[in-house]
Amino acid sequence: MALKLEQKKAVVAEVKAMASEAVSAVVADYRGLTMSALTELRCKARDVNVKVRVVRNTLAKRAIQETGFACLDSVLSGPVILLFAMDHPGAAARLAKEFTKKHNKLDVTALAFEGNLMSADQLAMLASLPTYEEGISLLMAMMMAPLTQTARCMSETVGKLVRVTDAVAKQQDAA
Repeated sequence: MALKLEQKKAVVAEVKAMASEAVSAVVADYRGLTMSALTELRCKARDVNVKVRVVRNTLAKRAIQETGFACLDSVLSGPVILLFAMDHPGAAARLAKEFTKKHNKLDVTALAFEGNLMSADQLAMLASLPTYEEGISLLMAMMMAPLTQTARCMSETVGKLVRVTDAVAKQQDAA
């Protein structure tokens, strides 16, 4: 069914709004996926705040023209699905990586992060980025490490004193 001009403008505006708010994007070829698989992808995407959109390439190219995802222009060919991560840069990549384990018909063609076009080979790298909470916990662990080691060292000194005193007491009892 052909879209009228007003409908096309609405689609472009919607995709442009998604792209302007997103922090990363994944472009994948979805040929061969069933409708139930696409529905499953959309449900999983909703849970991790990833926006999913299937849109004609010409409309997608117009929508991303003035956003940080203009680098994707060259890879928009054939039937593609766009995954926009709204909160965490690795969310869309992680979703695509997990989804392709179960449904091998989804073929990731490109990624975009901070205005840079990335190949599909870098999917694992982007997917492995820690979330905000994981990053905070890693930072706190790094900050606490010197204090933890100091406390462990001090308690070990006291422990050594107790063991030496106990050994001397046992040695005197034996003598």
